Amino acid sequence: MLLNYINGEYVIAASEEMQTVLNPANEEVVAAITWSNGADCRNAIDAAQAAFKTWSKTNVYQRSAILKKAADIIRANAADYAENTVLESGKPMAEAKGEWMVAANLFEWFAEEAKRSYGRTIPANRNDKRMMTIWQPMGVVGIITAWNFPVYNPARAWAAALAAGCTVVAKGSEFTPLSTFHLAVALNEAGLPPGVLNNLFGDAAAIGEEMLSNEHVKKISFTGSTRVGKLLMDGASKTNTKLSLELGGNAPVIINHDVNVEAVAKSSVMAKLRNAGQVCIAPQRFFVHENIYKQFLEIASESIKNIKVGYGWEEGTQMGPLINQKQQQQVLQIITDAESKGATSVKGSIPSDKGWFVPPTLLSNIDANAEAINKEIFGPVLPVIPFNDRNTVVEWANNTPYGLSSYVWTNNINDAFFFAEGLEFGMVGINEWAPHATEAPFGGWKQSGMGHESGSEGLYEYMEKKLVSWGGM
Repeated sequence: MLLNYINGEYVIAASEEMQTVLNPANEEVVAAITWSNGADCRNAIDAAQAAFKTWSKTNVYQRSAILKKAADIIRANAADYAENTVLESGKPMAEAKGEWMVAANLFEWFAEEAKRSYGRTIPANRNDKRMMTIWQPMGVVGIITAWNFPVYNPARAWAAALAAGCTVVAKGSEFTPLSTFHLAVALNEAGLPPGVLNNLFGDAAAIGEEMLSNEHVKKISFTGSTRVGKLLMDGASKTNTKLSLELGGNAPVIINHDVNVEAVAKSSVMAKLRNAGQVCIAPQRFFVHENIYKQFLEIASESIKNIKVGYGWEEGTQMGPLINQKQQQQVLQIITDAESKGATSVKGSIPSDKGWFVPPTLLSNIDANAEAINKEIFGPVLPVIPFNDRNTVVEWANNTPYGLSSYVWTNNINDAFFFAEGLEFGMVGINEWAPHATEAPFGGWKQSGMGHESGSEGLYEYMEKKLVSWGGM
């Protein structure tokens, strides 16, 4: 049974209600979690507010030592932690282990970056006046994260907020609570003082409402759907709560005629099927130059059919199930919609009728009005569309309310910059499938969110700038 972690103690929810966690690969019960409500969130906020008075006054070297120790603990236990991540998320073991190692890197990187949260001295227009800016921690922050990366998502936000000197009330997904539980345990074992981090499981609506309405919460960081992000924006407008929102995506991929078609086609399939396509920056709409379109389809189709879909704990598994039945049915509906509008599909196989698997699917001859073009799929579906003009394909790529990530594959430097500068997305990957890193800012345009995670920008998201000005010297 997993309990809330509030003020340094593991406690059951006030309601004493419990919920079960299911393995998406076989629908078996993995764990039971305590089910929190607004009252539990209020207790956690009170603990965080009390702890902020001390934590915010610790110097960055003290905070750094704790976060670095947490990184060491995570690395030492990554293999064990990953087993539970596989059970609750369905992702392959290699992906789960990799996610835990990245989480460790995030805590270590922000531990060091906090030492570089410099202000600046501003020249004044009077000889007896001096001005400077300093950065100070914001206060209590609420951090709500999604199930698709149950370790990476919270680690990215927790590490930055804690390094900045903030205290945290966190809510991970009820579908993947084991991962956030282990993350909280690692920080506890590293010596994080009581109340600095509080981890809740429970009712998202009640917890979110308490975070929005509580005067002690200065900011909410949210990773999830655009729909919920808009609800938070509406609520925050009434309380002036600051927000960071990492929301949905519909990433275009522009593949020029001058690439190694075989290499790019095979890597496209693997990039699309990472975490069964449940990735906000997953490549989604593949615009392939008509000169190589047929060849691309042939190679990608063969690759799709050879993907090993199965159980994350089995060696050689390349793709697991989707997180739950609702997600499975939504993705299957998107495939059915495309087929009903005339699309041709090529599908891989799935291991059984049990579990929430969706066969990896390649779609071609797609109608422009198909959901696979216009909606965020969040599943293992690869739509391929031919193009022959670079101006037109940029218009097609930008024709979406989302603006998180985008991708370009070309060996022509002029085309690379043309596409990169023309795409209306917060991140552009040129000849790579990872347009982000721990040390670089992660954020989207348009309805894909606001603010940034990672990089120095991610640290300053949890700090306030103050001008100090004095005269009469």
